[in-house]
Parts: sequence; C-alpha cells; structure tokens
Amino acid sequence: MSRPIVAIVGRPNVGKSTLVNRIAQTSDAIVHQSRGVTRDRSYHVADWNGREFMLVDTGGIEPMKSDDVFATSIRDQALAAAEEAAVILFVVDGSVGATEEDESVARMVRKLKKPTFLLVNKLDNPARENDSLWEFYSLGVGDPVAVSALHGHGTGDLLDEVVSLLPEDAGDEDDEPDTLRVAIIGRPNAGKSSLFNKMIGNDRSIVSNIAGTTRDAIDTVVERDGKRYRMVDTAGIRKKSTVYENIEYYSMVRGLRAIDRADVALLVVDASAGVTEQDQKVANLAIERGCALVVLLNKWDLLKDDYEREAVMETVDRRLTMAPWAEYLRISAMTGRSVHKIWDMVDAAAERRASHITTSQLNKLLTDMREFGHTVSDGKRRLKMHYVTQTGEKPPAFTFFVNHTDLVSDNYKRYIENRMRATFDFKGTPIRLRFRAKKSDKDKE
Repeated sequence: MSRPIVAIVGRPNVGKSTLVNRIAQTSDAIVHQSRGVTRDRSYHVADWNGREFMLVDTGGIEPMKSDDVFATSIRDQALAAAEEAAVILFVVDGSVGATEEDESVARMVRKLKKPTFLLVNKLDNPARENDSLWEFYSLGVGDPVAVSALHGHGTGDLLDEVVSLLPEDAGDEDDEPDTLRVAIIGRPNAGKSSLFNKMIGNDRSIVSNIAGTTRDAIDTVVERDGKRYRMVDTAGIRKKSTVYENIEYYSMVRGLRAIDRADVALLVVDASAGVTEQDQKVANLAIERGCALVVLLNKWDLLKDDYEREAVMETVDRRLTMAPWAEYLRISAMTGRSVHKIWDMVDAAAERRASHITTSQLNKLLTDMREFGHTVSDGKRRLKMHYVTQTGEKPPAFTFFVNHTDLVSDNYKRYIENRMRATFDFKGTPIRLRFRAKKSDKDKE
C-alpha cells in the first residue's frame, strides 16, 4: 500500500533529525550538533494510531549564497520532498528566534501551498513556551506550534492533526482486485525502459543510454491471455549520495512507492556489469516490502564468451545471497531474447506469494523436524516448537509457538526457512517467520 509522505524541512541544526527519531520511534536519523550533518534525505515509516505514513527527513536548507558546495543540491532535494508531500513540517529553533534562513525556507514553503505546520522546537519548558512563539508569526506560514523533539512535548497533539490531513489511501488496489501489480526496478541504465517497451509492445517510455532518463514512474495496464497487469517502469534507483537533482530525487521516491504497491518486482541487472552492490540494495528494498522477486540478467547478448558469462553468475551467487529463492532469467531487452518467458515467471511468483499452506501440512513438517532432532539449547533450557500456523499471505507469513522465543537464533531461523522451502514451493517469494511464546504443561511446572 502506498503511504502518504510527510516532509520535514528547515534550516540546519534546528532539530529535524531529532524530531524524525521521536515521531518514527527510531534512532536511524543521525543527530549531531553541527550544521549539514543530514545532506541526503532519508525516509522512515511512521505510524500514529494505526495510520502509516512515510516521514522524509531533509537536509538543512541554506541561503542560495551559502559557501557550502552541497547547499544547492540539499535545497533541491528538500524542495522535491516538500513537493511530493501531503503535509509539511517546517521546523525552527525557538531558542534563537526567527532568522534570515528561516525566512528563506518560509518563502519556499509558502509557494507550495501545502498543509504546513510551523514547529517551534527546543521549547523544553511548557510553562514559558508562549513567550517565544509570537515572533514566528512573521514567517507567514500559520500559527506556530511549540514542541520539544528531545522530550516529546507537543508531538502527540501534532500527530493527531497531521494524520487528520493525510489523504485516504489510493484505491487502485481495491478497484482492481484481479490486476497484478508489477514493478520494474533496478539501477539507472540497466535497460528497464527498453524492457518495459518490449513487454507492453509500444514505446511508452523514453529509451536512452543516459542514466536517469526516466523521471517518473509510468503505469500501464496490460491485458494478456485474459489476465491484467499494472506495469510500472520506475525511475532508476540511484545511490543516495549521487541523487542531487531534485527531479531525480522525486523519481526515486516514486520508485520506492511503486515497490510499496507491487506484488512482483522485476529486478533488471546489467549483465555486462554483473550484480553490483546497488542491485543488492534495490533487491533488499523489494524483499523488505514483501514483493515476489524475479531477477532479469539483461544485455546477456553482449557477453562474449563462457568466461564472461560465468563471471556474471558468480556475482549473482555472491551478491544475492539474501534471495537464493529468487528465479533468474537471461534476457536481451534490445533483441527480445527470452522476454516472452517473463510473463510466466511473474504469474508463478505471484501465485506462490499468495499460496496458503494448511495447518495440518505445517504441523506434519514440524513433527518431521522434531524427529530429525535439530534444535537449540542454552544450559538446561531447550527450544521446543509446539505448533505452527499460517498467519498471513502476500507474502506468506507463519507463526511458530515455542517455549522460549529468545532461543530462536538467526541460524535456526534460516534452518527452519530452508526446511520449509524444501517441503513447500515458495520459489520466487519471500516468506516471513514469527515466533511467539507458548508454554507446555511441563514447562509451567
């Protein structure tokens, strides 16, 4: 499901990242008492009273005449985030009053005509907060709201108002229950647009050998053999440190949101370069969001001999260890080699992602695993798995009831997943394993 975006903007060192950590209940945003620590934007899933949204932390906006060589790109990224946002949180520092830099940010925000909250941060004494608010009315972006990102004061009431302004979830998922959503993802210049055009049969996307040509996510509904597919050709997802142009940042956000909505992700890899670290990160984004995954090794026709082909497959084995279950296909979007096979792979991956395993089948596997005898122990404590049932799908999720959840190590989770995949056909889809405490009568004694 696509989440609405809430952008946090302001000049450097006003406490934006601290506010991000407070709202998202995380410590991912780097907090430091110096200007410019946040240069690239970062995004975090936040939830308030069951309403999820994407919180975007932007770099500190400085005047155009700033000596900081990154100032222009930071400003562009912040502007792009604000343009995409449903709600803007404009943060200022209540301990120093309104500054010229705040006025510069205010001018930018006013032009956007978006719902905006002016947050006067660092007012840690609620009894005296009104003394510092009046001068911020001069910024012309509405009533100032006193908050303390450090202590959390005022954030609860703020979030009540923010979520009340968020748009309802887009209804295309519900309006098209039989439409399979497919996101074409990957690094810039891997051949995504060429593949998109070949699959849908016309030149809907601009094809160019310039990285980042695709500026937006383009949806096209395709009907094939009685099935409907919503194809999304996303902009190339670039390394954060190289996304400077605001329009490219906007594209990357849209690409991530496309992955959020997708049932199946087609990871397009430039075979002439092999699977790179960036391909690995893009694959992880899709897996984390529960997409089925098909890996397409594009430009296979450019490889000259078996040595080059083996070298590419070595990068697949080395870089995609997080998804050994993903199927891959050697293709050429330019010549059309094997492109027709992608549809069947998409259908199969989507079907497995929606699969349901009966409780009796799952517990038969559990009995077999007990007889095999492989378990985990810690002193006198020994892990016992009592029962398992499927508790979710798209992707499949399974809950195991065990006596001691803290004994379930990462290695043991991998062992269980491998046994499940060897027993059931989950090729092409991630699965989720959860563990809950359930004591047997013997454990209670």
